[in-house]
Amino acid sequence: MGYKFTTRRPRSVNIQVGHHDLEYEILNVCEFNSTRKRMSTIVRGPDRKIKLYCKGADTVILERLSPDNEFVDATLQHLEDYATEGLRTLCVAMREIPEKDYQSWSQVYDRAATTIQNRSEELDKAAEMIEKDLFLLGATAIEDKLQDGVPETIHTLQQAGIKVWVLTGDRQETAINIGYSCKLIQEDMSLIICNEPTHWETKEFLETKLKAIRSTLQRGDDIEPLALIIDGKSLGFALEKDIEKVFLDLAVMCKAVVCCRVSPLQKALVVKLVKRNLNSILLAIGDGANDVSMIQAAHVGIGISGLEGLQAARSADFAISQFRYLKKLLLVHGAWSYQRLSKLILFSFYKNICLYTTQFWYAFYNGFSGQTVYESWTISLFNIVLTVLPPLSLGIFDQYVSARMLDRYPQMYMLGQKSEFFNVRTFWGWASNAIYHSVVLFFAVAFIFSNDLILSNGTIGGAWVMSVTLYTAVLATVLLKAGLITEYVFFAAILWNKYAYISIPGSMIFWMGFFPIFAVVGAKIGLTPEYYGIVAALYTQPTFWLSIVLLPIFCNLRDYTFKYMKRTFFPRTYHYVQEIQKLNIPDYRPRMERFRKAVHKVRNIQRLRRNRGFAFSQNESGTGRLIRAYDTTAQKPRG
Repeated sequence: MGYKFTTRRPRSVNIQVGHHDLEYEILNVCEFNSTRKRMSTIVRGPDRKIKLYCKGADTVILERLSPDNEFVDATLQHLEDYATEGLRTLCVAMREIPEKDYQSWSQVYDRAATTIQNRSEELDKAAEMIEKDLFLLGATAIEDKLQDGVPETIHTLQQAGIKVWVLTGDRQETAINIGYSCKLIQEDMSLIICNEPTHWETKEFLETKLKAIRSTLQRGDDIEPLALIIDGKSLGFALEKDIEKVFLDLAVMCKAVVCCRVSPLQKALVVKLVKRNLNSILLAIGDGANDVSMIQAAHVGIGISGLEGLQAARSADFAISQFRYLKKLLLVHGAWSYQRLSKLILFSFYKNICLYTTQFWYAFYNGFSGQTVYESWTISLFNIVLTVLPPLSLGIFDQYVSARMLDRYPQMYMLGQKSEFFNVRTFWGWASNAIYHSVVLFFAVAFIFSNDLILSNGTIGGAWVMSVTLYTAVLATVLLKAGLITEYVFFAAILWNKYAYISIPGSMIFWMGFFPIFAVVGAKIGLTPEYYGIVAALYTQPTFWLSIVLLPIFCNLRDYTFKYMKRTFFPRTYHYVQEIQKLNIPDYRPRMERFRKAVHKVRNIQRLRRNRGFAFSQNESGTGRLIRAYDTTAQKPRG
């Protein structure tokens, strides 16, 4: 158009219009923030006139216009067209300020800028005084495309039983278009749009819709999927104490929720409302500085590091580079982590209950004298050396199904939502099983050694022979149980990973090789005098070897039978997926998916809706001050 922005200095900018170089003096800048939703600049032009230029959301600009504005209707039509195409819109307005009015306002602004207490509030009040009687210049619209894989990711998350709410600062039409383009809103959904201007009208609207839905459900009638669309003004009323419960109940009944024209504070308040009233785990994801409060308010915060800066990524628990990576983070790594941690916790309790309950049974034999059945150093080795690797192998490397299967069947994520692997019943089942194993092991060993062990030289073995036999049988039982719950054994062609080999058979082999050295050296230096001469007496007896082989097998035979019966006659959903993975059964659903995509494409063409973008505006107060302090005419230092 012939206008060139050529030079920036800390207090002025130069613009070339045709062959004329015009300098504009920057007098004041009223910064953008989430409450104001606008930004203003006061400049003195070459004609020495003072003008204010303001840009911001249409909702805040239009209400500050003077009565004599000829472009309002045309601009509103343009905004409607732009928003329908999914573009991000702003309104631009200006006013000419008389010198006298500016001088008096400048004093108010200077006092607000130098105050110590409530500086931001005072600056907002000062800006409110001058940002009035504006003349609308027009509107701007920019395209911000969706990242690759966003529609597929949101659709997959919904299949996994995850409810997705979109909180955005865009116009309502833009937000609805984004909802369609990212598959959050489907063609068969009914839209509930709340644009009420007052508190009581918002309350009446939400209560009416909620009552209608509940009455339909009580009659037993089916209702089509619902999507709730609410703008920032109505949301502000909906978050008040007397309405928030109604709003939340209605939102929970909807398959999708879109909150548009919301501020960062409102984003955080929506998250806190759900946290306070629902027993649900919340994840917030955003890529801009105005998403930081929402990310920090949620249980889990994820920041996208991209063109919007790193504020969100720095404030989050996890940082990813693209939205589509959220699918793998949740459905694969999240599912693995839940199942692994469940096994780790349950197995850790199991192995300790199994070992230490045998000492409780031994108390009935020693008259509750306090005598332990195991040597003290041997007890310490159980947790810090001999059984430390199996929980780590289970908690880090175990996979109950592959990543490909978890990606193919997102419904597997619901296992965590239903507490399939870790709940009160499962915990007490493991605890009862540990007690059962301790009973079998202790009383079997006690029966075997009831008349003591007669050695070949005519002497008896003593209590410590029984002690080491029981201890080794407990260790073998615990390690065999770890092998039994390692999923690779049952669906990956009877193959373990190398860490399972190191942790399970490796721990047993280490103990059998380490004990003779430990017993002989410990007895000589006085560390374990109880083990003096025990190695030759123990390792030459068939009773010892039969006990540490047969007793663990007998204990885990019941567990193996239970697992076999469960998989064969009472299979769970993940058992089917494991068999599909083991037999490499092809999936015929991609054909149906391609057909569904073709139908969806035809509908999009018919509706003349183009897939446009989704992004988050960013607070520019920090970077803005830095840019405005930059001088393009200054000599750059040489390196």
